[in-house]
Amino acid sequence: MPDYLKNRLRDAAVILGISALLTFFGVYDQDSPVWVRFLMWVITCTVGVATSEFVVPAIFDRELVGKLVPVQVAVMAALISVPVLASLYLYMGAFGIWMPVHLLPMQYLYVFAMSVVLTVAGYLVAKARTPAAAGQPDPVDARQRFLDRLPVKFRRAELWAVSSEDHYLRVYTNLGEELILMRLADAVRELDGAAGVQVHRSWWVAKDGVSETRRDNGKLVLVLKNGTDVPVSRTYQAAAKDAGLA
Repeated sequence: MPDYLKNRLRDAAVILGISALLTFFGVYDQDSPVWVRFLMWVITCTVGVATSEFVVPAIFDRELVGKLVPVQVAVMAALISVPVLASLYLYMGAFGIWMPVHLLPMQYLYVFAMSVVLTVAGYLVAKARTPAAAGQPDPVDARQRFLDRLPVKFRRAELWAVSSEDHYLRVYTNLGEELILMRLADAVRELDGAAGVQVHRSWWVAKDGVSETRRDNGKLVLVLKNGTDVPVSRTYQAAAKDAGLA
């Protein structure tokens, strides 16, 4: 089964499970019929999960990368709570129950608190799924495991770099480039132990993929063997130097 379909089925199972629990415990609404409450939570949880598809990469991979986890969680929950509250407001309105506007700030705080709990739970689950390495990881295995995600012709290629493009990754190799559906944060974890390092919020680079380095207006730039320029952000300069890339 393709990874994309697996992830969507997993999301659906999580949404239905959380919705059932919230309905059972009567969170937020105890007077409406069970099916109304359950449908409400299915819709709001679906909106939350769909929003997180955009917010998670932005918060953890780009805008707030390297910040304290509580800060990342708080910002993520705050952003997700906006469309979730809007969906809740419209859903109740569809049944003729329009929430007074002056109560919306308080309702937002309720939604935010729940979003924080669910975001922390999701973060812990994701972290638990990443097994701690026993000893030093095998760089060949890490690189090959990642290359196995690509079409067959790339399976024995030299991995040069990986860059983030929305929900996709562009993989640079000596045999050309390929797009795959994956987050950069997941790729970096999978490539742990390989001879390379993340040098930018949108780039991971292998040592073997760099042909030269240069300074562009004082900023460090890595040049891949195919001539592609890779920026090195200040956040990752120390890591790039430690990896021998600068």
